[in-house]
Amino acid sequence: SANICFFLCLGYFNNRVFFETVSQSANLETIKMKLWEQISSNIVLGAYNQIPEWQLKLGPRDRGPVLVILDDVWSLSQLEELVFKFPGCKTLVVSRLKFPTLVSRTYEMKLLGEEEALSVFCSAAFGQESVPQTADKKLVKQVAAECRGLPLALKVIGASLRDQPPMIWLSAKNRLSRGESISDSHETKLLERMAASVECLSGKVRECFLDLGCFPEDKKIPLDVLINIWMEIHDLDKPDAFAILMELSNKNLLTLVNDAQNKAGDLYSNYHDYSVTQHDVLRDLALHMSGRDSLNKRRRLVMPRREESLPRDWQRNKDLPFEAQIVSIHTGEMKESDWFQMSFPKAEVLILNFASSVYYLPSFIATMQNLKALVLINYGTTSATLDNLSAFTTLSDLRSLWLEKITLPPLPKSTIPLKNLRKISLVLCELNNSLRGSTMDLSMTFPRLSNLTIDHCVDLKELPPSVCEISSLESISLSNCHDLTELPYELGKLHCLSILRVYACPALWKLPPSVCSLKRLKYLDISQCINLTDLPEELGHLTNLEKIDMRECSRLRSLPRSSSSLKSLGHVVCDEETAMLWREAEQVIPDLRVQVAEECYNLDWLVD
Repeated sequence: SANICFFLCLGYFNNRVFFETVSQSANLETIKMKLWEQISSNIVLGAYNQIPEWQLKLGPRDRGPVLVILDDVWSLSQLEELVFKFPGCKTLVVSRLKFPTLVSRTYEMKLLGEEEALSVFCSAAFGQESVPQTADKKLVKQVAAECRGLPLALKVIGASLRDQPPMIWLSAKNRLSRGESISDSHETKLLERMAASVECLSGKVRECFLDLGCFPEDKKIPLDVLINIWMEIHDLDKPDAFAILMELSNKNLLTLVNDAQNKAGDLYSNYHDYSVTQHDVLRDLALHMSGRDSLNKRRRLVMPRREESLPRDWQRNKDLPFEAQIVSIHTGEMKESDWFQMSFPKAEVLILNFASSVYYLPSFIATMQNLKALVLINYGTTSATLDNLSAFTTLSDLRSLWLEKITLPPLPKSTIPLKNLRKISLVLCELNNSLRGSTMDLSMTFPRLSNLTIDHCVDLKELPPSVCEISSLESISLSNCHDLTELPYELGKLHCLSILRVYACPALWKLPPSVCSLKRLKYLDISQCINLTDLPEELGHLTNLEKIDMRECSRLRSLPRSSSSLKSLGHVVCDEETAMLWREAEQVIPDLRVQVAEECYNLDWLVD
């Protein structure tokens, strides 16, 4: 009946139904502008990107009814900002709170009944909607009953007990029963019951779950950032970190986006293509469990939601060192005067989330001598300019740098080397020719750089030739850089390079011949390079090449004759027409598998 009502609703509103998640740390202006652009089918181009008041009063040109669904609303002030009052517009609000002054009708969600709860629990625990004959029916019902009809608790606790012996089930029942709450709050009950599922995880898996609370609510967590942090602070290698990711996913403690469960496990997967989300109650649980110690003793120092300034209790405790291993800050614009000095002698990860066009880096970065991973993510509508860049110069142990939606300044001729930096990721950044024509000796500045990723940097036209002097580079990934026309001629100097990704770069029309000198190259991705017309004639010299991804290279009409010499090649992914070109090579390369890929257009990156 719920589905029938939903489709009737769609019919009444003629599919003019618009959904937006708000959250505690919402940028209300951005959400309002996005909704209005969807409702009115017009891009807002007014002064300061504000919606003209006269448009709001008149409503869209199409006078049909409109339904706006606002999920996870936390305050009346948020709701007042986001409710459109033009004729024919209805608003459906999903919240933990009631808003009697603004909302005319309220429906309170009921907890699940016994039969419904058992069905949800069994789906998570056994993969079926009823108790299997081989299970202890009484014990299963007792554990399900302890979840008190809370859907997320049923899913999480059920998944945590899948394939476990009866003694583990009995232990879970006892732990849950001892956690009986005197509070009537559903949220409090939920946290208490789900904590039992997290406590029974193995040590590193539990710590990795708690790390998830360090990221902003209702935002996609880049999988590459998450895996990299786990590798740095928990001494994991990449396969073990991915195994933990899958365990948390299988236990419903996180959600993998973009079919990551099936695709990200590939040997040459680019984790930049995938992300993770987490239910806000699970994030609350991670924060709740991480906050048991006193502020200065916590392993994770986190701002739970975006605020305009640093928390007051941080300022009250700033005279003592903070022992946090991970520090996560979430603000709007920050000026030099907005920061105060703090000491983080044990910090290995710093995550700076913000929403502004200008951001002053805190001076205490310079004192974080053990910092290994630095993540800066700008959630604002425009790229941000960074001030106080000199804070970077003392980070001698920094191994990983992630910059998202940042305007890069021109590189100086010389700077203090970041001698341990292994990984640089530039996502949605404005380069403004900061790399072009640079006289900086990149091999001296980044002497151990092994991984360079540039994604959705649309103004990147070329890589500086000095990149080819960084002999330590093992992986280069250039994706969705629409102005990139060519790669450096000297690319063949990178004798350690084993992975080269140049995908979704439509202006690229050729690969330099020197790419055939990359004797250690194992993976080449040129997919969605729609103007690439041919491959270098000496491609067959890549004797260690194991996989080529060349889907949606529609102008590629032939293969080099030498391609039959690619004796290590085991997998080619391409379109049906291109697959025909590999028929001859298949006859002489014994283990070659040519896979015809399905067309897939992924626009998920536009959501945030």
